[in-house]
Amino acid sequence: MTLTDTSARSSAPIATARGLVRTYGSGPTAVHALAGVDLDIERGKLTATMGPSGSGKSTLMHCLAGLDRPTSGSVVVDGEEVSTMSERHLTRLRRDRIGFVFQAFNLVPTLTALENITLPLDIARRPVDREHLDAVVQAVGLADRLNHKPGELSGGQQQRVACARALVTRPAVVFADEPTGNLDSTSAHEVLSFLRRSVDELGQSIVMVTHDATAASYADRVLFLADGRIVDELTEPTPDTVLERLGALTRRPAAPVTAG
Repeated sequence: MTLTDTSARSSAPIATARGLVRTYGSGPTAVHALAGVDLDIERGKLTATMGPSGSGKSTLMHCLAGLDRPTSGSVVVDGEEVSTMSERHLTRLRRDRIGFVFQAFNLVPTLTALENITLPLDIARRPVDREHLDAVVQAVGLADRLNHKPGELSGGQQQRVACARALVTRPAVVFADEPTGNLDSTSAHEVLSFLRRSVDELGQSIVMVTHDATAASYADRVLFLADGRIVDELTEPTPDTVLERLGALTRRPAAPVTAG
């Protein structure tokens, strides 16, 4: 790859969707979870997606992450066409280039925090980059808890371990689905601060689904979905401006926009 090619890739969106449609079922009972989404996700940024229940925000994330296949349209992640990949290539992509953080921590209870963090590398039989591991552990702020098992950690600490696990493989992008949904406000702040630092200090790209205005305020950009479409977006969000936009969504018909 030439220097020009590398520069172009580094400035290109980390993920894109074009004409993205996801329909469940058929006929009069069909559910149109996504109804033609056009979207660019900026590289090296934290993007939050919000919307009422049933708006399509989780479906959008699952399609972008290769966890669900769109009915039509295209998804490209870090230059790779995801929507037409074989299952074998999708598995490899999710293992090597995509990180996941879910509302349930999904830690292995018999492993220590450190072993949980390095588990994806162990499964892939890849060596541990100690310098990068140290940087992630430093960012997550759990250096003194690495030998503890999940049952010995608080909820916030467990979720930070899950976040570190998602970052240790140097993924192109991390998808976080309601990462603070099971946490109290103090623990949620710890996790969100870590995600913010991973963007600012490690250059990570993150897409986060959330229903919480305070969580969304940690993002660089917030996308608002309604009825399977992106209908608004906000940069430099604050809790108040996020709540204002959410309130506006309930008072007007949804008009699709292109989020570029």
